[in-house]
Amino acid sequence: MLPAPDPDLLYGTMIFCATPADQGERLDRFLAGQLAGMSRSRVKILIEDGMVFCNDAPIAAPSAAVRAGAAYRVEIPPPVPATPQGQPIPFPILYEDADLIVLDKPAGLVVHPAPGNLDGTLVNALIAHCGDSLLGIGGERRPGIVHRLDKDTSGVMVAAKTEFAHHALSAAFAARDIERHYLALCWGAPQAAEGSIEGAIGRDPRDRKRMAVVTHGGRVALTHYRVERRFGLGATLIACRLATGRTHQIRVHLAQIGHPLVGDPVYLRHRPGAASHIAEPVRSLLLDFPRQALHAASLGFVHPRTGKALKFETGLPLDFAELIASLTD
Repeated sequence: MLPAPDPDLLYGTMIFCATPADQGERLDRFLAGQLAGMSRSRVKILIEDGMVFCNDAPIAAPSAAVRAGAAYRVEIPPPVPATPQGQPIPFPILYEDADLIVLDKPAGLVVHPAPGNLDGTLVNALIAHCGDSLLGIGGERRPGIVHRLDKDTSGVMVAAKTEFAHHALSAAFAARDIERHYLALCWGAPQAAEGSIEGAIGRDPRDRKRMAVVTHGGRVALTHYRVERRFGLGATLIACRLATGRTHQIRVHLAQIGHPLVGDPVYLRHRPGAASHIAEPVRSLLLDFPRQALHAASLGFVHPRTGKALKFETGLPLDFAELIASLTD
């Protein structure tokens, strides 16, 4: 009997056709059976990352029912090193003890290694800072990570330094027992001073690199917002509180209601009409801002070991603060 192939050597494009016997089976279970040696959890990640297609349409739900006769295409990226290496990358530390570390992530720093960013990430920086004791905490590829911020989003993050803390913090995020507040600069002027945006988020059926509010196959998402400051009809600084934590949630929800983030390279596809309400040279500063204007301003949680309620806040980074200042001059 031949041994199962090494799952880390499986990459490229693979296509599987479902038979009548496969009808109704969960997609992740079906693909795990086809991809010998690959775990179901790994298959689930591929699906959620938009790497699986049914008759060329992306599927975002691992629980989707298989359809007999359908062709399922799986795009498996090349493997990344199983064990990230420490790299001396500085980052601001807000708090640290034996169980966890709270930091102010700079914009431009990727959280964990992935195809396209194999090193130079926050994980590499955490390993260098914490030492080899961090390796394997919560998994080899993403040690210590219990939540993420997009590469170009700045602000407060917490990482676990022990398995105990990783389990407890992951459970708190899953149960929505974490307070997360963001500051965002969006185009235009939301009519209501505060409100909620609700809409399931899944992979955009037209572009797997984007997320979108979808009617089928997405995950429930809810964002509460409050206007902090209006800059005429051109732009608005808003505070957002996450009731759920989906990929690109704030960016997708604000774009959905017609107020995309200033500088968003993914969800701001065209020159916004609101730009006409802002005079030069400030208009060009906003149009040329090189990243989404989004900052994780505060994070609150209960310490997994002491039970003490903790809350950490950070001010806007310099580029974001200068952008706001240009609107008030």
